[in-house]
This record gives sequence, structure tokens and C-alpha cells, in this order.
Amino acid sequence: MAIFDVNKFKIIVMGDRPRIKNEAQYDALRDQGYSKEKSARIANSPNAGKRGGEASAYEDRTKSELYEQAKDLDIEGRSKMSKDELISALRNH
Repeated sequence: MAIFDVNKFKIIVMGDRPRIKNEAQYDALRDQGYSKEKSARIANSPNAGKRGGEASAYEDRTKSELYEQAKDLDIEGRSKMSKDELISALRNH
């Protein structure tokens, strides 16, 4: 067994494949067309499988609020994006 700390997430390798915390969520994301990397990142997040719903819709936020969130996620080109482009970039990150 080997443990690697990659981008704030610990990946535990058992044999040839990294361990996924929430296998059901990982499989569902893969079925929806998400990449292996993105599916694993989501399924291994600290709140994997928990329901959210507390955040306001992107459309209800100001452009500056969306920009700050894009900045926190290090989305490239955010300074030149319109509100709609910021929403799209955040949804697809």
C-alpha cells in the first residue's frame, strides 16, 4: 500500500488502482460521461455523497461574486468573461 498526497487529496493505492471512497457515486459519474479523473476527484471529496442545496443559484449571484468563486478555483481567462461565461466555466469546472 502506498499513500500519495496529490492536490490536497490523499490517494491510497491498493494494488494497481487508487481507492475510491464512494464507488457508487464514481460509477454514476462515469455513466454520465465524466472523466475518470473528475469522477474520482468528486467521489473522493470530503463531502462525497452528501446533499448540498444550500448555495444560491449562479444566476442569482452578481458577476463579482462569480468572479471571486472562479478566482478561488483558478479558472483561467476569468477576467475577460461575461457573467454567462463565468457561470458556464464554474459549472464545467
